[in-house]
Amino acid sequence: MVDAVTIIAVALLVGGVVGTVAPLVPGGLLSLSGLGLYWWGSGFSEPGTLTVAVLALLAVMTIVAELFGGSIAAKAGGASWTTTTIATVVAIVLMIVTGPLGLLAGLFGTVFVVEFVQGGDAGGSVRSAAYATGGMLASTAIQVLLTLTILLGFLVALFVF
Repeated sequence: MVDAVTIIAVALLVGGVVGTVAPLVPGGLLSLSGLGLYWWGSGFSEPGTLTVAVLALLAVMTIVAELFGGSIAAKAGGASWTTTTIATVVAIVLMIVTGPLGLLAGLFGTVFVVEFVQGGDAGGSVRSAAYATGGMLASTAIQVLLTLTILLGFLVALFVF
């Protein structure tokens, strides 16, 4: 029999997967919450401690990718921390106003403009902007894979084993 805690936990885990592609929804945190809720609701008995630890680690990795993936990629592309900070703020504001396309355009454009103003190198500025934008997209893909793995691992541990 499936109880309310199980339904809410699975809903949080599904929300975690959806949240990785929906703007301003913390997918990793939702996954971690669903996992913790179910484990608490089961009296900390199922799924097993090792399974919960592995799935929780994946959720923490998702949170880290969400928070720092784009910044790390921008830094790898040569952007300064100042550029990355400014681009993050601009991208979030544009995302709220215009949606995901505004986030991508805002991130790329801001990194390009700030790096060009600082260094005067158009090629280097394009490279930094491409790294930052590509890194954010790659971070989102990684988050989707991690939260999907958490959901599927949870369901297998719960209903198969």
